[in-house]
Amino acid sequence: MRLERWPRSMAIFVGTSAFFFLHRDFLSSALPFQMILRIFSSFLLTWGISTANYIVNEVVDAPYDAHHPTKQNRPLLTGKIRKAPFIIMGVTLAVLSLALAYLCFSLAFFFSLTCLLFAGFIYNIRPIRTKDIPFLDSISESANNPIRFFIGWFAFAPQAILPPLSLLICWWAFGNFLLVAKRLSEFRFLKEKAGDYRTSLKKYSHSSLITGMLVSALVFFAAYYHFAVNYKLQYFLYISVFVVLFFALIFKKTIMEKEIMEEPEKLLKHANFAAYTIFLLFLFFIASILDKIGQ
Repeated sequence: MRLERWPRSMAIFVGTSAFFFLHRDFLSSALPFQMILRIFSSFLLTWGISTANYIVNEVVDAPYDAHHPTKQNRPLLTGKIRKAPFIIMGVTLAVLSLALAYLCFSLAFFFSLTCLLFAGFIYNIRPIRTKDIPFLDSISESANNPIRFFIGWFAFAPQAILPPLSLLICWWAFGNFLLVAKRLSEFRFLKEKAGDYRTSLKKYSHSSLITGMLVSALVFFAAYYHFAVNYKLQYFLYISVFVVLFFALIFKKTIMEKEIMEEPEKLLKHANFAAYTIFLLFLFFIASILDKIGQ
């Protein structure tokens, strides 16, 4: 069930935060208890769908994971768990999560959650299985970022209010940057076995993956500056230098350390990087207070 990846569902809070930042009048009318309950419920439902997708991934990727030095020890491959009950658990989680989303939230929220489930199918299951197609693998997997953004946004936003396209592109490009970095780590760490574990790695090269990271970073900052300039967010522009440094740190670690980006969450186990991440989040919090939309 990949407990270490549950924090990824917290990406929905970016969408929620962006909604209340851009539409502060809704924040003044929100009741604290109802907000907490709604945030917790939306996270729980997102976790349910994400876990169902991990189960799909675990089942269909078993033949490939057998070629990975650590993933070959996963319970399904070693026979510690059986496939049928595992699949039933995934189906139950998906159906229950979507049913509760339909009953308790708006249709926009429900469709966003449904998109998250189908994104996992498209990524993992044939005949499409974008996971096997170079660059489309990271592009489609990082689409989970804007989908989670929509989930967090529509947990509170009326269906008629859509998020800015620049923010969606920004959040997608950040995810793609991390996932291309992950591919590069796999490419360097697994070496000649890389293609057996992940088919797309047969068609990558070291230089193409470096280029993919740089292009993702450029797309991120183009969307970031468009958003900041369009809404006249001067403090967001001021702190952009710290965001550039954040990307540079990830890029350096990916180049210098072979295994570090195989799971992006492992970056936060490094005290200095974790401290800088917290510092950057604090800067965004201060900027969101000081900046006035369109002023």
